[in-house]
Amino acid sequence: MTKVQASEDKDYVQSLVRGLEVIRTFSRYKPRMTLTEVAQQTGMTRAAARRFLLTLVREEYAETDGKYFALRPKVLDLGFAYLSSLPMWEVAQPVMRDVVNALQESCSLAVLDGLDIVYVARVPTERVMTIGLSIGSRLPAYCSSMGRTLLAGLPPAELAAYYDRVKVERRTERTVANMVALKDAIEASRRQGWTLVDQELEMGLRSIAVPVRNRRAEVLAALNVSTHEGRTSIEAMKTRFLPVLLDAAQRISAALPQ
Repeated sequence: MTKVQASEDKDYVQSLVRGLEVIRTFSRYKPRMTLTEVAQQTGMTRAAARRFLLTLVREEYAETDGKYFALRPKVLDLGFAYLSSLPMWEVAQPVMRDVVNALQESCSLAVLDGLDIVYVARVPTERVMTIGLSIGSRLPAYCSSMGRTLLAGLPPAELAAYYDRVKVERRTERTVANMVALKDAIEASRRQGWTLVDQELEMGLRSIAVPVRNRRAEVLAALNVSTHEGRTSIEAMKTRFLPVLLDAAQRISAALPQ
């Protein structure tokens, strides 16, 4: 929805949207900000930003020392409400721990949100990426193994809409750099039922992903394992990692409510 459309929609609550913008302004890189910084980041006036910040403070979603503002743990309730509503979340955690124990590599679960994937569960070992990942982290769908797995599971109309919106950019020298190659890669993921991405998101990083489906065979999420290219060959990922992931995805799917 564009800003013009939003302004013309009587059911669109602009103040709620702006309050959420204030919350999203905070990050691991900017955990504490002044009123001026929040106003600049959101494009609001200082007066508007001040009202939203003080409301968050009053409702205990944020705190201030008089100069700097920061989020409080209560804000996690907003995200946990979504996670707790996912039927696979509690089911997936023990299965993912089994994957980590078997392969000694980090295991993640993600869903598609617009052009990105969003991590909804993660069991880490040592960090193999320079990008810090945790629940709620977002990555581009087009160059990640879970992203391509999720895109491969979309109905044709939704996938076509994605292609119309996405802008393919090189993250590394190996990143798929044009739409023809991307479409071929996603079609290959659809045909084979899994996705392996080799150093397209970050140099040195390899990952392999499989879909998690519901009882109607619809793709709900993607499950992956990431490793360093110096530690695990592509062939080993196919012969050793893939069977473990496929079994884990099947276990998660089988445990989901009908």
